[in-house]
Amino acid sequence: MTPQKTDCIPEQFKFEQVKLRPVVVNFNGETVTSDAGLTLIAELDRKREITSRLAACFKDYREQNRIEHSVSSLIAQRVYGLIMGYEDINDHETLRHDVMFALAVGKSITSGQQPVSLAGKSTLNRLEHCPENVSSKADSRYHRIEHDGEAIEKLLVDIFLESYTKPPRQIILDLDVTDNLVHGHQEDSFFNPYYKGYCYAPLYIFCGKHLLVSKLRASNVDPAEGALPELQRVVKLIRECWSNVKILVRGDSAYSREDIMAWCESQVEVDYVFGLAQNSRLLQLSQSSQYRASEEYSQKLQTIVEFFETLFTPSSELTKQVATLVDNSVWYCSLDYKTLESWSRNRRVVSKVEYSNEGVNTRFVVTSLSTKKVPPGRLYTQKYCPRGNVENCFKEQKLELKSDKTSTHTFAGNQLRLWFTSITYVLMNALRDKCLAKTKLKNATVGTIRTKLLKLGAIITVSRRRVLIAISNACPYKDIFATAYNYLSRLKCPG
Repeated sequence: MTPQKTDCIPEQFKFEQVKLRPVVVNFNGETVTSDAGLTLIAELDRKREITSRLAACFKDYREQNRIEHSVSSLIAQRVYGLIMGYEDINDHETLRHDVMFALAVGKSITSGQQPVSLAGKSTLNRLEHCPENVSSKADSRYHRIEHDGEAIEKLLVDIFLESYTKPPRQIILDLDVTDNLVHGHQEDSFFNPYYKGYCYAPLYIFCGKHLLVSKLRASNVDPAEGALPELQRVVKLIRECWSNVKILVRGDSAYSREDIMAWCESQVEVDYVFGLAQNSRLLQLSQSSQYRASEEYSQKLQTIVEFFETLFTPSSELTKQVATLVDNSVWYCSLDYKTLESWSRNRRVVSKVEYSNEGVNTRFVVTSLSTKKVPPGRLYTQKYCPRGNVENCFKEQKLELKSDKTSTHTFAGNQLRLWFTSITYVLMNALRDKCLAKTKLKNATVGTIRTKLLKLGAIITVSRRRVLIAISNACPYKDIFATAYNYLSRLKCPG
């Protein structure tokens, strides 16, 4: 919450220390920053042109001779704020005077006493707010900045395609959905019993750690609602750039739908592997695997029990304790399966039967990959199971970039907020991919990178010849900073 002018903030804070001089803390440091690592982000953004290309997706109907902050500057300020952990627009009421942010967005800095002035919360709100009672931004008095949703969606895919120096042989597209809880009366927010709250249910498509789609949806729709149109759009854009790439579409049981599977089967070099909910017919078809897994587990258990009975008194309690030491028996099997009505054809289903001391656990996946291409065990473990990595991407988005802060009233405004956090994630992932690939932060989360590499204390000295940012010499990650700078300097400038 932004302090009001009437709030009383002490000029200094005094901490008593035993046998030492008192420590006094105040907020009178003039040209001091805690965000010195933002220099890396700003340079990377300049070379990849991410926020500037996002700005090109907006139409500015303001009178250009009367504006102080361009759309490009506003977007860069908003995205950089999200990167540095300032997810609330109210934070920019103070950040508007921060020299580090002014340097990052390209504002001129003077060596005099005149304070830096960036956009405040009201100006940024006009960029982000999408009032439902304004049909034409060109005729509006206060909200004269309009965004093109289709252009933003295309930009996310374009940035992904440009991240490769040459076309890959195969890519995997992961479809998944998460929840964005809301705490007000947001437009198109509904109670979802699965997530146990009022929320949105945005649809995501990832390729590894690359974000391609972030589509906000109401939470009262089918989990696969809109998945096929988004998949078709993304694959079309990919095919225009990489005509021969093999594409594997992956998702949980929510996406094992006839329309999605049939479309993939109609395409060249587009396969799928989806989770499949179990039913009595599938369990019946996998009975032979269940029997073999049970027999194998019983034999292993009996062998170990007989050994321990030579050392201890035989008892049922001993058998239970020994059972916890026995490895589970896992069997995979390919099945030929077709539903009674919903599927148009027979499809390959792979069953995984896992038998342990707690009983049997059977899971299924459906795929268009043949047994000759991928055996059942490798299909389940190497093709399907890695889709769980998407959950880590969700954690980065929601916990560290606050993508679930969809708290504005209108649905369109919340979608725009989601796109801002998506571009923020794309920019941070580019830093990880292009500059940190050979450092110990190569697999670090966005929050770890922010804490160790971007949130650096420094003194800023402005003179007529240069702007000096002096980071503390006690910084433990100066070697990683130097490595990131070396890789960054090798990136080609635009044009």
